[in-house]
Amino acid sequence: MSTRTRTLDTELFGQETHFEYSEHWLGYAIIGLRVTMGWVLLQGGVTKLITYLDGNPENNWTAAGYLMNAIPEGNPFVGLWGSMAGSPLIDMLVMWGLTLTGLGLILGALVRWNAFWGAVMMLFFWAAALEGGLMAGLPLAHGWVVDDHLVYAFLLFGLGAIGAGRILGLDARIERLSVVENNRWLRWLLG
Repeated sequence: MSTRTRTLDTELFGQETHFEYSEHWLGYAIIGLRVTMGWVLLQGGVTKLITYLDGNPENNWTAAGYLMNAIPEGNPFVGLWGSMAGSPLIDMLVMWGLTLTGLGLILGALVRWNAFWGAVMMLFFWAAALEGGLMAGLPLAHGWVVDDHLVYAFLLFGLGAIGAGRILGLDARIERLSVVENNRWLRWLLG
């Protein structure tokens, strides 16, 4: 098997950038990142759904416990999180959002749509983990400014920007449908 090397010439932050990459290995990396990130989200959503739907009201998962008891002291948005606690809409958005976003990424379906909303969720989770405001250096439980939620948000942004669903994903097939070919704006949801 031959590994083709490609080059990318682009401008980033006003700087001309040129680099080479392996076409072969890049495809594997993108699929691996897409499926792994999808699994993380799917697992988080399914575990919440199972406890919510098990029929025992004492075991029902809800975001209220976290929003009322686990938000770090000094979080600049503590009032916002408290106002969301106990909302069935918030519970459904978290459970189904994680589940469906993860499933979409694994299958490579509507990847840009899923990556966008997954990144939005991760930014909310990141903001909920803040232990202080800007003047306190935005500390988090596991570092300053950057934690796993921010890493996930940028990874999801990258998957959407690349159009990762076109690489061994359902988006490659969906894009060949006449409705997508006749409505080019639909391609922005795919990828």
